[in-house]
Amino acid sequence: MTTVTHLECSVCAKRYEAGKVANLCECGGPLLVRYDLQKAKESWSRDWIPNGPSSMWRYAPVLPVSKPAAITSLGEGMTPLIHTKRLGARLGANDLWVKDEGVNPTGSFKARGLSCAISMCVELGITKVAIPSAGNAAGAMSAYAAAAGIEAYIFMPRDVPQANFIECCATGAKVTLVDGLISDAGKMVASRKDAEGWFDISTLKEPYRIEGKKTMGYEVAEQFRWQLPDAIFYPCGGGVGMIGMWKAFAEMETMGWIGPKRPKMIAVQAEGCAPIVKAFDEGKSKSEFFEHAETVASGLRVPKALGDFLVLNAVRESGGAAVAVSDDDMIQAGVELATDEGIFAAPEGGACIAALKKLLASGLLKSNEHIVIYNTGTGLKYLEAYSPRFPR
Repeated sequence: MTTVTHLECSVCAKRYEAGKVANLCECGGPLLVRYDLQKAKESWSRDWIPNGPSSMWRYAPVLPVSKPAAITSLGEGMTPLIHTKRLGARLGANDLWVKDEGVNPTGSFKARGLSCAISMCVELGITKVAIPSAGNAAGAMSAYAAAAGIEAYIFMPRDVPQANFIECCATGAKVTLVDGLISDAGKMVASRKDAEGWFDISTLKEPYRIEGKKTMGYEVAEQFRWQLPDAIFYPCGGGVGMIGMWKAFAEMETMGWIGPKRPKMIAVQAEGCAPIVKAFDEGKSKSEFFEHAETVASGLRVPKALGDFLVLNAVRESGGAAVAVSDDDMIQAGVELATDEGIFAAPEGGACIAALKKLLASGLLKSNEHIVIYNTGTGLKYLEAYSPRFPR
């Protein structure tokens, strides 16, 4: 199984023992899981991967679970990579692909991170978990906690999509609706977790969700026969998916699976909540709290991400960009993707299409470049966002 060696702070590099319950470093920095990649290289071959599970657990040697019986899986990962010929031709992108995370269990990429995190909770003997969420992470945690027999406590803004609320209730979670944003929900979890005995699974406040999400990077490399694309568009609320993929690329290079080439990493946000874009444009290493955050893409309504500095690092090191788009443009782009290709994407996925239009027009990307857009969820969870376009 795993080749994990230790946990390491992403800020001060302090080491922590693996196989222990952990949240943040004592300095407040997010912890990252580290592996013996030389051992993985010697004992594991990328050529063996197709013989493994048809899920993200095909990459088990670089995932943190050490006890196979602890794995809590609903079949997450190995999502389709679709060549969008009609959409690409219309936009002037001749080699455009969509990695459709909307077909995951619970309808979003959050299934990857919560499968890994809940599996580690089983391994570590954790019986109660809590999460603040804009919607999809809550639904995923509720489902995986139910599968593992763990108590789940959800704190989400009152105006989350109805699908997310019902999903959490149906899977047995204890749901608290919060008058405010995900940041307000996070404060409630932080204030109660010690007294209630909850393990906090907030974004990057524990080290394991990112490990599940990094498998999106392993998959895109495997699906393109170990050649990375020229550019990756990723919708960034908390931004953990981008951080995870950047980590995966480094791990794969260390194991000799890929070379040093990296895609331009494009962080996409909504104009109504664009703290990372603002920090990128201003040349800052961290973002500031984005006041009065508002967007129909609930996954992008994160006014301040704990891992913003890691997102900005990936964008800058890759020669990428941070782009904000309007709600109208992301919904229109989502409709275009559905009409051209039959992929009904979450508004976050539509935001990436709208951002692609901007970067093709600016010249940062060329028509012949190999481009991958991550659609992070299904549009079926965002019917409220799309319904104004299609009145009965």
